[in-house]
Amino acid sequence: MSLKALIVGARGMLGTDVARVFSKRFQVAALDLRELDITDFNSCTSSIRDINPDLVVNCAAFTKVDLCESEPDQAYLVNARGAGNLATACKEVGAVLVHISTDYVFDGNGTRPYREDHKVDPINVYGASKLEGERAIESSGVSFIIVRTAWLYGKAGPNFVKTMIDLSQKQDILKVVDDQIGSPTYTPDLAQGLLDLVLQKARGLVHVTNQGTCSWFELARETIKLCGRDPGMVVSIPTSQLVRPAKRPGYSVLDNSRFCSITGGPLRHWKDALKEFFKGSEVQGFRVQGSDVQHSFHHPDD
Repeated sequence: MSLKALIVGARGMLGTDVARVFSKRFQVAALDLRELDITDFNSCTSSIRDINPDLVVNCAAFTKVDLCESEPDQAYLVNARGAGNLATACKEVGAVLVHISTDYVFDGNGTRPYREDHKVDPINVYGASKLEGERAIESSGVSFIIVRTAWLYGKAGPNFVKTMIDLSQKQDILKVVDDQIGSPTYTPDLAQGLLDLVLQKARGLVHVTNQGTCSWFELARETIKLCGRDPGMVVSIPTSQLVRPAKRPGYSVLDNSRFCSITGGPLRHWKDALKEFFKGSEVQGFRVQGSDVQHSFHHPDD
């Protein structure tokens, strides 16, 4: 009898790819927030009791970074209490919880890739609420894997790469910050990385991103180039020129050494993953509703 995996937040950008990838090795139950409300303790526990999974992957989160600043209660409700509810429910049925966290738990003042044991010090509500979620899981007694990742993009939902494609069709110049550094991570690659960790019976905190680093400006230029347009339309600006509700870390590169030691190797380089994103894609079909220039400068999950 095959093992059962429950994917929570299964219609989101990451959840869509996780459900697809995990179905190769698990019997998958894929539920979105409307079907399993992680903020409602009783609903959460009863749903997981009924499904009785061996594994739960939590892809559900309140990721609108700027909105978190004006709606902190909602951010903590989803990112902290929701994570704790899942942890309690998973412990009750003996399921392993795989939880997705973020590079934003760090302050971004570092100059070397952050390891799992580096001091955490979030500088915005989003990062603080996600850190609280990590702590709720760690203190629950559940068997868990917490995966911190960064700069996500994929084909299933709004993200920075799609926004750049969209804006390049509407504007002659794209101004993008060049002093925030990270590792763009392709959601199908992350989904496979999660599966590899599960199959290796990993536990604890693990950092997982595609390899290599760049600024948002460099990612935008590479994206526009792969669109077949002039990357010169992307102009670099400092973060200081932007007025945003939430602060962003200047450096949020994650050290993937532990992931490599567990699984045997890293995810591919972000440039190779970005090329894969464009394969078979109808670039002209990407449209991000309500996007604007400044929308492009924050966390790609926003």
